[in-house]
Amino acid sequence: MKQITLILSLLSTLFISAQEEPYSSDTFTVSLEDVQTRTFAKDSSANALVIYEQGESYVDKEEYDLHTKIKHKVKLLNTEGFEHANVAIYLYKSKNSKEKIENIKAITYNNVGGNLIKSHLLEKDIYTEDYNENTTLVKFTLPNIKEGSVITYSYEVISPFMFKYHGWDFQSDIPKLYSEYKASIPANWLYHTKLVGQEKLDVAESEIKKECLVMRNGATADCGNSTFAMKDIPAFIEEDYMTTKSNYLARIEYELETFRGMDGSIKHYTKTWKSVDKELKSEKEIGKQIRRSVDLEDLLTADIINETDALKKTEAIYQYVQEQYTWNGDYKIFKDVSIKDLIETRSGNVSSINILLHNILREADIDVKPVLLSTRNNGFPTVIYPVISDFNYLIVQVTIGDDTYFLDATDKFLTFGEIPFRCLNERGRVIDFKAGSEWVDITPKYPTTTMYITELTLNNDATVSGTVKGKKTGYHALNAKKAYFPNNDNYINKLEDKHPNLEITNHEVLSESQTSNGFSESYNVDLEFDNPDVNLLYLNPFIAKFFTTNPFKLQERSYPIDFGYADTYFYTLKLKFDPEVYEVSEAPKGVNLAIPNSKGSISYSSAVKENQVQLMFKIRFNDALYPPEYYPYLKEMMNKVVDIQTNSLILFKKK
Repeated sequence: MKQITLILSLLSTLFISAQEEPYSSDTFTVSLEDVQTRTFAKDSSANALVIYEQGESYVDKEEYDLHTKIKHKVKLLNTEGFEHANVAIYLYKSKNSKEKIENIKAITYNNVGGNLIKSHLLEKDIYTEDYNENTTLVKFTLPNIKEGSVITYSYEVISPFMFKYHGWDFQSDIPKLYSEYKASIPANWLYHTKLVGQEKLDVAESEIKKECLVMRNGATADCGNSTFAMKDIPAFIEEDYMTTKSNYLARIEYELETFRGMDGSIKHYTKTWKSVDKELKSEKEIGKQIRRSVDLEDLLTADIINETDALKKTEAIYQYVQEQYTWNGDYKIFKDVSIKDLIETRSGNVSSINILLHNILREADIDVKPVLLSTRNNGFPTVIYPVISDFNYLIVQVTIGDDTYFLDATDKFLTFGEIPFRCLNERGRVIDFKAGSEWVDITPKYPTTTMYITELTLNNDATVSGTVKGKKTGYHALNAKKAYFPNNDNYINKLEDKHPNLEITNHEVLSESQTSNGFSESYNVDLEFDNPDVNLLYLNPFIAKFFTTNPFKLQERSYPIDFGYADTYFYTLKLKFDPEVYEVSEAPKGVNLAIPNSKGSISYSSAVKENQVQLMFKIRFNDALYPPEYYPYLKEMMNKVVDIQTNSLILFKKK
């Protein structure tokens, strides 16, 4: 038996090896095997595959422009991968200069009768258009593509903008076999080099090349030549509970720190936070607006102005701005900021609304400071040095005694002390023109919970009736308020849609207003079975379900699971029945499951008495952010959550 097992193991290994596709991932040249091979075993879901790609950037010795030569070799596995034959290249431009593109070459390779047939891109099929005021778009589509085609395209970008040294994306939404980038940087330019993402470099080599750059005056500079490469890079697949994918895509970025001229002059591009704070104070948009004074008597009632309790006054001022001014949807924080226009039109962008809130609070002698942040969809701000362009949002921080509150008046459903979910991106930068700015954690400090208490009666005519009481806090409450208050009929209809046989009556919301710090509701329910005449009745005990599907479907995940906030779900059920008519044939089995290091848990229990079934179900996510190594545990936990809410309570009808 041991010999048979060994033989089978060897055969299995040989079979797997035979399935390895013979793509030539070490060269830009296309082979017949590249075209003939029609699969990719490492990722059977892939529609396309980068076989080989390379980039090379260097400074021209004559014009001192930055040249970047780029090559891509891509396999189109099926028709859904054809979109990767559409190429778009974005070129940066300023008022006085612009990037140029040269030497565009693109070829489609097909297998015809065992021969490689080439189809070349024609120059007339290359299009150029103005994308926006700072971008020109060059685009083309590879000709004669088919399932199995291999496409290659190459070009050269010439840029006068050394402050924008070309970066390199190792990872994309399709897998890559080999991706390489070479960078040659003269010593005159000093850059911050940042490797982003979870993937590791397979090649990271550097050397100094002497006198690589010779100036017209005879001065020379050495170059730092680097080669970076990754192999077998998995496709990045987006999934629920993450911030923008740009936070995690494997890539190299460069940020110019300092330029040293041959004449000894030095120009600093990357600033310190001290210098940035000084610039922000005099900046013509938000800096100027933050310094503006407002007349409280023109805006607030005497009751608010004369309020002596600092917290009550702050809450009243926040409510005033929240109710009186409407966000126009713009995230602009360094453009079109005007609290004067906001007061006149009652509508403005994020900065205008929250700077007005800031200025009113300051005039009312409340300790308040603006906070710059980057929203979840905008990416993480750079922490080790200031990059002001990373920020796209502004909120305010209020300190009263020992308590700190973050406020955003753009959302009319927010409770005092809440900020929108879009802002939950780990940290913000508090701007203090006197003491200096600093990073601050903006993780919510208030709990987010959902709780349902359900009491049902199984009537003798095989119908179910009872009551449901629900209470939500935090972001669960915020979502419920946004769903209910604009259209309560639609809210109730959606509740009933979740259970086709369920009728809801006497729905009542106990929350005082759309800015209440919770959302409480109660309603009566009536439920009919699809087939009430059979002896066995299958009753799903969850009138309200927390999760209907598992959001975690990947085999493994290389980026964090970011819920935005910690939360808890709680559900109880009491089901009464006549023991002369019914008996419990099968009750749910109890479940206790915990994530390592007390990061989360589920608990499910049931008890059957003579005329009553009691169920208790609790889910806890104790952290807002989980590292990738917790993904298998969260996936298993959510599988169990869905399974618990799917299983039915089985009752036997005696008569």
